[in-house]
Amino acid sequence: MHALKKNRPLRRIVLAGAATVSGMVLLLALKPHTSPTLASTGAKSPAVSSGSAPSASSSGTGSGGGAASGRSTGDRTVTGETVQTRWGPVQVRVTIKSGRITDVTAVQYPQDNPRDQEINSYALPQLRREALAAQSAQIDMVSGASYTSTGYRQSLQSALDSAGR
Repeated sequence: MHALKKNRPLRRIVLAGAATVSGMVLLLALKPHTSPTLASTGAKSPAVSSGSAPSASSSGTGSGGGAASGRSTGDRTVTGETVQTRWGPVQVRVTIKSGRITDVTAVQYPQDNPRDQEINSYALPQLRREALAAQSAQIDMVSGASYTSTGYRQSLQSALDSAGR
């Protein structure tokens, strides 16, 4: 009977060791969600286009939002800064007609895996509705998509700043 008691602790040690090794293999097999190449792409200056004659984005970088504010009643499209989030870059493009936000489009957003696609399939339309209703970047965050919501708000604000709003 004494010999059976000695085998049980050894069996538990072997099982615990195998479980630990299996857990470590699973953790190390997961690839990181963010891509270092995306973090180094720096779309720091928002692009602005007005009416039917698009302007070069380099001409608006020196004057900031001043160039766009001269045409507060014209139709224009402004692309906000790319905001790096934990799950990937977020960037929006805003269309302004007669001083009102008429459209907001997500140009870049996390979509590297099925979970990103699922989250953004409901989050991006909700964020767009919020922005159109608020006519500003002061919009509510979408539950379950806090990183995308934060990036969306920051990119939207940078686009509105460039447009002089």
